[in-house]
Amino acid sequence: MSIITLQSVKKDFGIKEILKDANFSIDANDKVGLIGTNGSGKSTLLKMIAGLEPIDDGQILVNSGAKIIYLPQQPEVDENHTVLEQVFADSGEQMALVREYEEISDKLAHYPEDSQLMSRLSTLTQKMDSTGAWELETNAKIILSKLGISDFNVKVGNLSGGYRKRIALATALLSEPDLLLMDEPTNHLDANSVEWLQSYLNRYRGALFLITHDRYFLDKVTNRIIEIDRGDIYTYSGNYSYYLGKKAEAEEAVASSQRKFQGVLRRELEWLKRGPKARSTKQKARIDRIQTMRETEFKEVQGKVDIATPSRRIGKKVIELNNISKTYDERSIIKDFTYEFSPEDRIGIIGGNGAGKSTLMDIITGRIEPDAGKVDIGATIHIGYFDQHSEELLSALNENQRVIDYIKDEGGEFIQIADGTRITASQMLERFLFPGNQQYAPIYKLSGGEKRRLFLLRVLMSAPNVLILDEPTNDLDVQTLAVLEEYLEDFNGCVIVVSHDRYFLDRTVDTIFALEAGNLQQYPGNYSVYLDYKQAEEEKQEEITKTQLQETETVTSQTPEAGKKRPRKLSYKEKREFEQLEVRIPQLEDEKAKAEKELANVPPNNYTQVQQIYEHVEALKQEIDVATERWLELAEIDS
Repeated sequence: MSIITLQSVKKDFGIKEILKDANFSIDANDKVGLIGTNGSGKSTLLKMIAGLEPIDDGQILVNSGAKIIYLPQQPEVDENHTVLEQVFADSGEQMALVREYEEISDKLAHYPEDSQLMSRLSTLTQKMDSTGAWELETNAKIILSKLGISDFNVKVGNLSGGYRKRIALATALLSEPDLLLMDEPTNHLDANSVEWLQSYLNRYRGALFLITHDRYFLDKVTNRIIEIDRGDIYTYSGNYSYYLGKKAEAEEAVASSQRKFQGVLRRELEWLKRGPKARSTKQKARIDRIQTMRETEFKEVQGKVDIATPSRRIGKKVIELNNISKTYDERSIIKDFTYEFSPEDRIGIIGGNGAGKSTLMDIITGRIEPDAGKVDIGATIHIGYFDQHSEELLSALNENQRVIDYIKDEGGEFIQIADGTRITASQMLERFLFPGNQQYAPIYKLSGGEKRRLFLLRVLMSAPNVLILDEPTNDLDVQTLAVLEEYLEDFNGCVIVVSHDRYFLDRTVDTIFALEAGNLQQYPGNYSVYLDYKQAEEEKQEEITKTQLQETETVTSQTPEAGKKRPRKLSYKEKREFEQLEVRIPQLEDEKAKAEKELANVPPNNYTQVQQIYEHVEALKQEIDVATERWLELAEIDS
């Protein structure tokens, strides 16, 4: 059953036609990835489906009663809300119950003998049972924790834009809509959070329609790909890897057809040149057909970013970090770190939000000074810095400036690229997928991704021999990223990348710098190799911990009075939640067992019933996983 259907939808912004005649639908179990070059209209399409952007023609049909939630790249939040209040802002009665329950629980901690408070708490408990508020709060805390948010009572206004995006993501997931529209959901998430979200969405019961540059994420989560290519919509029934294969086949087929067409046209033109006399009806028809063929326009294969830019020599001495240290608010970010970058280095820097990745970049480039140690930059070094906040830099320059003038300011009217070819600034822009009508438009008319691509071009045109990319994958389309990866393979200089994009790191780096608990650790290999190292380390640590526990248990059994400590007890609220989970989990297990038995007895040809029961079983599994995980967290507190 379709949740939404687009019929002959059109959208035109004047300088760019976004949709010519869009026709597609999204069904209840679809997991759809939306791809296209920056500025092709991906975000606009999501907004139109969400009802936030008008269409010019056609219609968008929404299934009656379907719940659709839209998660934009920059969601709006109430800065005066706490994290939990923001997450529950649209939960109505459930949120009111949770808030009152927490308030009374806090009062009872100070006045445990207050009978009125106890009575009110008992009434609230019953209401929370009947409305499912317990599960809502438990699920919210688990999802927030998995997204890297542990303080649920902090004001949203005190958090960064990245954390606000995480809160909005948690809110969207908790709402469990029939269709979830997501615009770059992995932006601002670290690798662990992305892995968790990927797993969560694989179990998600509703439909998904998402934009993301994370190609591993696309591969694991989606079962369909929809591509926007210069106003046209193309659908591929498979994940991103399937799309790549079919896309290559389609482009080759188009190229083959065009070659055949050109061959026929060439032969027909030769016939025409021989001066046939148009005496017969057949000859006249042939001449008319040749004229029609000459006027036929083929849609070229999707343009690809062609990164060919000026270059400069790099000497033996690049950048040397000698015993550098940096501390913020008494927290050690980098401690006594030494490294000598070489001209061939391909370094990937990873770490959680706030770990110090951007701080390290600023030290390397001289933007900030280390508290201790020295940074020595070679005399021939020219650093190109692609900053994750490039949109702000563009705005600070002059967003009313024309695109072509912005590029001419860096390279002039003519540019000599690495292979010695001399091309115009306009031709360079065309290679970066900025057609003529966009080149003379002001920068503010570009999409966020197009601004990023423009800023990348300007950075590369400065002919750097050390290239620093700080979160380069944010808002760049997958086509541009693929070509950037190829460019970096042949780049004559040192490359330093800060990124959470697993695919990009695997393609571009051969050494990992991991900022872990105030230390900067080095690991040889790309990101996947780093994960193998970490897994081996964790397994080794688990064995050590297991051995230590066994030794401790032996000592304790011999001296039972030794080392006894009073464990922290569950709070009244946590105890109540723990008790509820102990009852709820067996109930869910029983319900799942009955559903699985029912599923086994359904005739295989009754597809509709099989699908309904299967979805119910999957939903129960997800609920059991979430409840069990929270139960284990509470059990550890009082163990």
